[in-house]
Amino acid sequence: MSNKKHHERTRAQESSNAIERLYITMRHLFNRGFYKPMGISGETLRSSLLLLRPEIYGSIGDEKAELEGLLYVIDRLPIGIEECMFINLTSDEGYGDSHFEPIIPPKRRRNCYRIDDEQMNIEITRGRSEIYDILTHLTFLFVESHKISTRVLINDEGDTTRDWIKLENAVLSKKKFTQEEREVAITHTANILGRTFKEITDVYSAFSTTSQPERLLHIVYWLGKLAIEELVGNNKRTITFSPVLRERIGHHIHGEIWSNTIKETLHKNNLLERPIHIISANMHSVMNTLFTPNALKTIVAKKDIFEVYESLSHKENESLRNKISKEALQKGMFYIKDTSGANIDVQIFDTSKIDNSKLDIKASETVLKEKKPVIIVMDYAFGEQAYETIDELLKPYKPKGKEKVHMNVESLSIMGKAGILEGGKGDIMIPSAHIFEGTADNYPFDNELKREDLEGKGVNVYDGSMITVLGTSLQNKDILKFFYNSTWNVIGLEMEGAHYQKAIQAASKVRGSISPDVKVRYAYYASDNPLETGATLASGGLGASGVRPTYLITRTILEQILN
Repeated sequence: MSNKKHHERTRAQESSNAIERLYITMRHLFNRGFYKPMGISGETLRSSLLLLRPEIYGSIGDEKAELEGLLYVIDRLPIGIEECMFINLTSDEGYGDSHFEPIIPPKRRRNCYRIDDEQMNIEITRGRSEIYDILTHLTFLFVESHKISTRVLINDEGDTTRDWIKLENAVLSKKKFTQEEREVAITHTANILGRTFKEITDVYSAFSTTSQPERLLHIVYWLGKLAIEELVGNNKRTITFSPVLRERIGHHIHGEIWSNTIKETLHKNNLLERPIHIISANMHSVMNTLFTPNALKTIVAKKDIFEVYESLSHKENESLRNKISKEALQKGMFYIKDTSGANIDVQIFDTSKIDNSKLDIKASETVLKEKKPVIIVMDYAFGEQAYETIDELLKPYKPKGKEKVHMNVESLSIMGKAGILEGGKGDIMIPSAHIFEGTADNYPFDNELKREDLEGKGVNVYDGSMITVLGTSLQNKDILKFFYNSTWNVIGLEMEGAHYQKAIQAASKVRGSISPDVKVRYAYYASDNPLETGATLASGGLGASGVRPTYLITRTILEQILN
């Protein structure tokens, strides 16, 4: 065994041990009820994260500050989190009916409440994966904040460098900056972060919000300030888990309410006995595929349909999107805005109301008019939440005072975003099995979607196994290379596959609540290739490159259901 090969293997093993330690530690701290991220209790999380050095957190292991990773994390945490000494993870405990304004992070649907100057409450309604996600991000944030404090503290008494004093004055002045004042402040900040003036200027606007144009300075100042207070005044930041959250987690409370609402809607509209097809996707592609050709006739006549889909994804085209949803609601679509806390909206399509002549995908008149399938589209679940939601949805429904009804679920289709290990952004992956990270648990299945169904349509298609990871923000190059080169034939990684499979398998093969012959379809499109530096999620969204694969998958799934 060559030395290089040996080194790669051990680095992958080290990393995989670090991930396992992170998980065990997070579960332990959760059971304990509270911990201090920068105290002894948080030591394992910090050292594991530093050993792991995940791709998404870039230069977390260096002395200099990591900017793209910081932006990635800040987008997924509530605005103002950097000022809070106490972070409390709670269940849905009624804050929605209070005077507290919910703060929703731009890139994660979760309700957060600023209780006072020092405390932020974050509502967890999507299960354990969400707790892991938040704790990992917070650990990163606190590691970065300590880097800042060690650069600006001169001695144990709490005296600080001139750069820090200047930044403090700038942030506390709260006045509107001129370009000149801004550049002076950036100069001091660059010094504090160990970055160049240009590096800070380049990311500056990405951090800004309308109400807080100088937000980056604000974040750096508060992260540093709280870390200084920890080191000098022994005033440690604390993360707590509310007693109700600890009691409820893992009991499918939200999933059960969520799935009952769907079944009630089906029951009320006499759709419960029909053949049912469940699709886990986004809230636009199925509706747009079915109703764009008729709702936007004039535009569709002049343009390629994929160009039309692309224009629908632009912010400014809201009126076009409204036209389509109006058409959909008139032709058999029901929309269920989630109120259960699961944060998963749902659309139900009664296909018997669809006019076949107005579709641009192949559909059989017999299927539409005689079988009358019902399509349930659910928004993406988050990690372990995928098990909770599908597990509850596939259980029989008992209407009041009636016999329980086993739903006639004919197919489940899961489409989503995933990281790809061979290929690049926008390519499509067709899995033949899901393997659960850190274990040899594997879930092979017959995928109704085949490579040839999607090939030759302007997008590269790969097939093989997928790894269901515990958290996307924990992967690093060494683990990914190991997956890629191993005999598991891994093509990509995502967070929900094995959880969905576990629920489908339980319902069809163990509990017998749906047919053992239920058809299953999985397809993913690549959001990034974490093996190529600069192609990770932290380097930005998919933009237009996601449109074609999303709609190719959607159209293929719908054609299979409607024929």
